[in-house]
Amino acid sequence: MQSLLKPIIGPKKEIHDLSGRVALVIGGALGIGYQISRAFVLNGARVIMVNRQEDQGQAAINAIKKEAGEKAQIEWFGCDLANLRDVKKTFTSFCEREKRLDLLILSAGINANQYSETKDNIDRHFQVNWLSQFYVCNLLFPLLRKTSKMADTPPPRIVWESSEVHRAAPPGTQFGSIKEINNSAVGAAELYARTKLAVILGVKYGFVDRVIKPRQDDIFVLSVHPGTVTTAMQQQWKEAYPGLLGKLITTTMLAVGRSPEQGSFSALYAASSPEIEKRGWNGYYFTDPSHPGKESKQATNPKLGENLWELSHWLIRERLGEDAMVDWGVTKQ
Repeated sequence: MQSLLKPIIGPKKEIHDLSGRVALVIGGALGIGYQISRAFVLNGARVIMVNRQEDQGQAAINAIKKEAGEKAQIEWFGCDLANLRDVKKTFTSFCEREKRLDLLILSAGINANQYSETKDNIDRHFQVNWLSQFYVCNLLFPLLRKTSKMADTPPPRIVWESSEVHRAAPPGTQFGSIKEINNSAVGAAELYARTKLAVILGVKYGFVDRVIKPRQDDIFVLSVHPGTVTTAMQQQWKEAYPGLLGKLITTTMLAVGRSPEQGSFSALYAASSPEIEKRGWNGYYFTDPSHPGKESKQATNPKLGENLWELSHWLIRERLGEDAMVDWGVTKQ
């Protein structure tokens, strides 16, 4: 019975004082991202939300200020993650203007849906859910490193939204080429699952093993599973599987899912709990607050992680030029 009730009851909420901290929440005006933004503001952080649509951002600001007060430190700016040039322009400017960044939450994404490509001619799922947000991390890493060196400052944290659905990634996934990624024969659910596998691999074998450990950075990068959550994303099942099947999946997900607030709890824990630093849980994947998950066999394959890391760099440089990426060793002055 407990296992049946767990998706409804949800995990326990844990968030700590964030006064003086600056947080950037990608996908922060809707669903889980909104609840993360809201919790951060209510606990003292200055929060910047990022989404595509300004009306959504303004609605989120109004709602948070109504609860937290007009002096709440909350703002919004727009960016289209399906456009790498927009990502570069937006976050290069952000890095230049900001003096610190303590928390980077990567919560934007699209659910299982039909195959399509972005303006950059890349599978939309792969670009929005992984590649563009990976690029955001690259562009902002000098600012995160600068913050990590400030006196009396806890280590910055990067928190990615992954999913237990990563287990449904195509069994032959190699992350070996753009031809593999741009394969319209891959099913809707597998397209989504592949991106969530990419997040877990990228966190462990990319950010931690290839950036943080070699440079001994005091920065934590984590991934979390929010659970099945009753957000508007569940409606995408109807597009993924037109007809009765899609309707049945959507109805089921909405019936058994956690609330968006409950869906934010894993990320709030990963972003603020002292236990992360105490236990040295860098690169970990959490299925619930304080519960490290057991990843799939693919998600523990360092070769897949290496392939993903190299392919991601290659794609950005191939689309935007050899100088598109920031050297991972740079610290903002």
